[in-house]
Amino acid sequence: MDDSELLTDREAAGTGTYVMKKLPEVTLAFWIMKIAATTLGETAGDLFSQTMGLGYFLTTIALFLVFVVTLVVQLASRRYNPFFYWTVILSTSMAGTTMSDFMNRDASAEYLSGGATSLGRGPQGLGLGYPAGAAILVSVLVVIFTVWKLSGMTFVIRDITTFRGEALFWSAILVSNTLGTSMGDFLSDSSGLGYLGGALLVSGLLVVLLLLTRVPAVPNVLLFWIAFVLTRPLGATAGDFLTKPVAKGGLDLGTAGSSAVLLLVLLGLMGHAHLKERRNAVPGAEAVARSS
Repeated sequence: MDDSELLTDREAAGTGTYVMKKLPEVTLAFWIMKIAATTLGETAGDLFSQTMGLGYFLTTIALFLVFVVTLVVQLASRRYNPFFYWTVILSTSMAGTTMSDFMNRDASAEYLSGGATSLGRGPQGLGLGYPAGAAILVSVLVVIFTVWKLSGMTFVIRDITTFRGEALFWSAILVSNTLGTSMGDFLSDSSGLGYLGGALLVSGLLVVLLLLTRVPAVPNVLLFWIAFVLTRPLGATAGDFLTKPVAKGGLDLGTAGSSAVLLLVLLGLMGHAHLKERRNAVPGAEAVARSS
């Protein structure tokens, strides 16, 4: 491994060496985009699997292939591109939505919308239930983080500059977004809190995490990953609140309309992040990227 790969952006600027940064800085804008992407992932996943009647199984296969394509583009990129990065986040959120639904749900009336007789084409779901599904996903996530820890690579995303580190990062993202969907659906459907109550609970937990960043004894990296998981159930409950019928506690805005509005919001945020990235680019970075 080249020594320059181990430098942070700040260190690189000081030494005149440019690091091919592939992942964004964690700022307030980062979290706003994460919530927007995960909320869109929930509404879009439901649009394909439920509104369009494709079912969880076929939609999961299709969206997982979309995830693979977007991930290949991201991994092949030589530097951070907000459009590439947030498209992968969106694809993991959409795939995570239907993967979670397929794992946890079945064809019983509990999961059918009014007048429906099935969950869509193909297998109807494994019916594991939210606790069992969440336990499986937590176990997989623990394995990923264990392998990551044993590899000796950093958990700080701004310092991830290698292919192996990025591959582990995206594996954790896919599983954490699927886990977050299970948590969000449990809060919305089974906890008695409802969509709005579930969203408020997760928002409160995120505020607690924000306050904990002021406590020196609590590692910020740990708080980041907990927050990253929790923003997914926030997106899931917010998405359900927007799309589900009023009788079930939602606003009944529909999956198509909600997804279209959220997509426009996310594209706007991506464009703003892209312009900001161009303004803040390290001097001479483009020339180094071309010559390498």
